[in-house]
Amino acid sequence: MKKIILSIILAVAATLTSTAQQIKVEVSETVELMAILAHTADYSSYNVNLAGQYSNDINAWFAPYKQHEAVVLSRNIREKYGIGYEKVSNMAIHLDIEKGRLKLIGDRSELNNGWQNVDLDDFVDKLNQFYKDTRFHEFFEQHRAFYDEGIKVYETNVMSLFHPEWYARFYGTEAKEQFRIVIGFAHGDTNNGVSRQLPGQPREVFSIIGYVLNPNTGRPRLDATLLFHEFNHSFVNPLLDNAANAALIEKIGQKLFQWSQPEMESQAYMDWRIVINESIVRAAVFVYMKDYGIINRGTMDYLFEEIWRRGFRWTPELVEALRVYANKRDQYPTLNDYYPEIARCLSKYLENEVERMQKALK
Repeated sequence: MKKIILSIILAVAATLTSTAQQIKVEVSETVELMAILAHTADYSSYNVNLAGQYSNDINAWFAPYKQHEAVVLSRNIREKYGIGYEKVSNMAIHLDIEKGRLKLIGDRSELNNGWQNVDLDDFVDKLNQFYKDTRFHEFFEQHRAFYDEGIKVYETNVMSLFHPEWYARFYGTEAKEQFRIVIGFAHGDTNNGVSRQLPGQPREVFSIIGYVLNPNTGRPRLDATLLFHEFNHSFVNPLLDNAANAALIEKIGQKLFQWSQPEMESQAYMDWRIVINESIVRAAVFVYMKDYGIINRGTMDYLFEEIWRRGFRWTPELVEALRVYANKRDQYPTLNDYYPEIARCLSKYLENEVERMQKALK
């Protein structure tokens, strides 16, 4: 799924807390592979050159393979089944490399939203050939120092602002998932949240952060809010799996989706459930940033611009509702306990908007 894009160039240096250090920032060869394949196949969401010399290296190395079988197949499945954005990353985290060969791991049913129509064995066979013919591992290893430096910058400037203990305290529940942070150096401004379930392990939730250089300074443009945003989903999404909560908010969510459908569909938010979850997550990001003093006038203005441009016009009301929740934890131990109030808040927003429009028509 695409998430809010707020570029905050952070120039702080701080010691990481022991809790933050437990969540590793990493590079993934399969994430780079799938992004570079999508780039070579001219996927619009990956066909950008925002990583400076690394982008130049990708173009020079892989340009001769524009008509490779794997590239041609990727073009075809994009056109037929809408494979792109987080679907590329979803495949990446379901791949492993063993003795120089790629293989699928985890539950194949998690490869949906278009992938279910693809012959996965044929895709992996052609991907293995691409991996071999392009000498991809050699390319990856040649850029190891670049990856390491990018990870170091992210750890120093972003992880110092990340407080994972806030989530369990705010939501009143513990996350069951294992969090993973991956820098997508070939992702440009595409950022994804994907997950997988491997046998006998906790579910893994990946925040794949695109890598963009500021053309004026040549330094990475780092987006801390993406990290704050993604980890909220692990707590917010399960609340709507509760049948009682879904019954309370379904009609409200459908109306919100209807009123903002063009903006939502442009972000691949295709139903009311996604709209509700994204709405709560965006409001929670504001609360998080306020709690840690991260918001200033510039970031606030930009965040509201993002909210209005992306269609989440009811976010101020939700932020206020979450602040009420935070101040009444003796009454509402968990956000699940407060869910009826969230539904009431959004219902009131709809009522007020209808009233405002009716007043204008008198």
